[in-house]
Amino acid sequence: MSNLIVARRSLLLGSAALALTPTVVSAASDLGKPAPLFTATDSNGKDWSLADLKGKVVVIETTNHDCPYVIKHYRSGNMQAQQRDAAAKGVVWLTSASSAPGQEGFVTAAQANELTKSRNAAPAAVLLDPLSKIARAYGATVTPHMYIVAASGMLVYKGGIDSIPSSSTSDIPKAKQYVRLALDQVLAGKPVAEASTRPYGCSLKYGRNSA
Repeated sequence: MSNLIVARRSLLLGSAALALTPTVVSAASDLGKPAPLFTATDSNGKDWSLADLKGKVVVIETTNHDCPYVIKHYRSGNMQAQQRDAAAKGVVWLTSASSAPGQEGFVTAAQANELTKSRNAAPAAVLLDPLSKIARAYGATVTPHMYIVAASGMLVYKGGIDSIPSSSTSDIPKAKQYVRLALDQVLAGKPVAEASTRPYGCSLKYGRNSA
């Protein structure tokens, strides 16, 4: 897709403009190195630690339920299908609600659970990240921004969910499915062919005091 087309789509979407370049973050995750460790509480009050998940392949998905690009993948059922397919293969899928309080996409535990139910979503957990600590640790810039952590604890993929940066559900079948392909390669014990791709979505809603 040309830069001109991306620019036009950004203008049309206004406040939910397509974000393809980094916003203000304090860290950036490095491929082939240990994934940044974190602990967080999920929407059901359970504590999760990435260190405790070593030995499992983990997917991290940043989310903002009001973002058109997130809506695209949930309205179509694409995100839920990938979550279920991953779970069936023993992958732990963690959705990180990293919008700061007062920002678009912020959710309480109850709201997160209602969204999971109403969208028939199937992550292993929705992590509540109101201080954006997980997002900052991974250098996340958009929603959805996708990461895959290998069973070894190494970060092996970061980027977009697929190759077409649009908010149209009709583009999903035409797109190269980066996360699906990367997961298949990781589970087969192969290196990820495209380990770093351009993420697309709404800018992640960091709070002023979330550093």
